[in-house]
Amino acid sequence: MQPRKYWLINNLTIMSKTGIFYSFNSKKTAKVAEKIIDEFGTDFKIVPVNAEELTEELFLSFNHLVLGVPTWFDGELPNYWDEFVPALEDLDLKGKTIAIYGLGNQVEYPENFGDAVGIMANIVQARGAKLIGYTSTNGYNYESSKAEVEGKFCGLLLDQETQPRLSKERISNWVGGIKAQFS
Repeated sequence: MQPRKYWLINNLTIMSKTGIFYSFNSKKTAKVAEKIIDEFGTDFKIVPVNAEELTEELFLSFNHLVLGVPTWFDGELPNYWDEFVPALEDLDLKGKTIAIYGLGNQVEYPENFGDAVGIMANIVQARGAKLIGYTSTNGYNYESSKAEVEGKFCGLLLDQETQPRLSKERISNWVGGIKAQFS
């Protein structure tokens, strides 16, 4: 799936303050990103950015960020995010507003469902970012998750393997909640 490109990103000519960062090569995460962009609507400019080509300068060029962070294996960050973490841990993210979505499988990995969302949330909050987009844990069946904080997920968790029919409504509700905070 080819992501939409609204503006040149290579030379940082960005006319939007909101970027959505995800791997263009991760089919399910990319498909969700497209649904999120559609849900924001055409009046809200959101720039897709390939997380596999991310630089510190590009990351910092946005005030509002949506991060697509699927959970790999036994609760790990995908390698492209994991490789960016050392740079991310050196950035000052004060003044940045970040919302995180991620995919996981609560049936096959119930002991670490959506952990990558929680791992990324901890990193960006430790660097001073304001985290938004908390969602309810109702309707999920898992044992534990690093994404759960005080009874809520610290982002949007989707299970495209066992609950794909619930994703559209979950995305719509989540975007509705974060859109006003990105204005």
